[in-house]
Amino acid sequence: MKRVLDSLRRRPRLAFALLTVLLAALPFIMGFGLGNSWVRVLDFVLLYVLLAIGLNIVVGYAGLLDLGYIAFYALGAYLYAWLASPHFGLHLPFWVVLPIGAAFAGLFGVLLGAPTLRLRGDYLAIVTLGFGEIIRIFMNNLNAPFNLTNGPQGMNLIDPVRIATFSFGKPLHFHGLTLPPTYFYYYLFLAFTLLAIFIALRLQDSRIGRAWAAIREDEVAAAAMGINTRNLKLLAFAMGATFGGLAGGLFAAFQGFISPESFTLWESILVLCMIVLGGMGNIPGVILGAILLTMIPEALRYIGDLQRATLGHVVVDPSDLRMLLFGVALVSMMLFRPAGLLPSRQRKREFAAENGVAEQEQASLYDAKA
Repeated sequence: MKRVLDSLRRRPRLAFALLTVLLAALPFIMGFGLGNSWVRVLDFVLLYVLLAIGLNIVVGYAGLLDLGYIAFYALGAYLYAWLASPHFGLHLPFWVVLPIGAAFAGLFGVLLGAPTLRLRGDYLAIVTLGFGEIIRIFMNNLNAPFNLTNGPQGMNLIDPVRIATFSFGKPLHFHGLTLPPTYFYYYLFLAFTLLAIFIALRLQDSRIGRAWAAIREDEVAAAAMGINTRNLKLLAFAMGATFGGLAGGLFAAFQGFISPESFTLWESILVLCMIVLGGMGNIPGVILGAILLTMIPEALRYIGDLQRATLGHVVVDPSDLRMLLFGVALVSMMLFRPAGLLPSRQRKREFAAENGVAEQEQASLYDAKA
């Protein structure tokens, strides 16, 4: 295995070609091997990767703890529903609605960032958490006196993505083979995800990315060096929110139905855990975290069937088991891999330096006692 990886590193074009073939064939592999329901899981994996990349800009790049990120996801989804459903009688094409939804969420990102510029750490987390809950409660209650969101009943009959005369919401019959809509949405989500990865990588290596890193490490020192911390923090909020709004619009088109229950605090925490588990600030780590925390819970659903087949009844409910394993995984990560499964080189050096200082201080303490 190591030889294969070394060979691929020496031949990046070959690695790129193999990755392209794998991504193109993945829905067919999953569909024919595990069933079409797993293609739908792949679609949600890509949506969560898109969300995690957006939140990584805020948390991983700029060091701003945001616990209300799912609110931007909700704003993008509801704006898509307003402009492409019978609710207001509007049916605009998706290539018009998606950019509007992303810009709408980005605007709210600036509105959230402006009054929180002086807040840091726990205080910023509390304010962003409150913002996320306010948006959800608004969506849950804005059905009177003017019905804007249809309240807790949600909004349905949302238009699927259409390109010319081709609708992503209808199956395709081709020479006796039927491809469900989940296959088409997979390639659409993959295209947007690859675009988001490209933008995030370019931002990381740019002057803006280095300025975000300086703010994350020491905001006072960054300001003293002439970095405009106010504008750059607002930009981080806006960029992250834009990705969230884009993912929300894609989610609304994919589901055809949205409700406030899809945008709870748990979703914000889940996306944040993807970043922490995979490796904060590192795009490959973020992608890995999103894949693991989306697919493993789905795989654990089969534990109930396995218990019935072997024991005759369910001993441990699969949902309880998923939460238990989720908690154990996070605690284990904090103890043994605090930088994440795939941390960036910089964070590796930071944690190594911190551990070295801690060991030196501990040794000095023992010497003093002796």
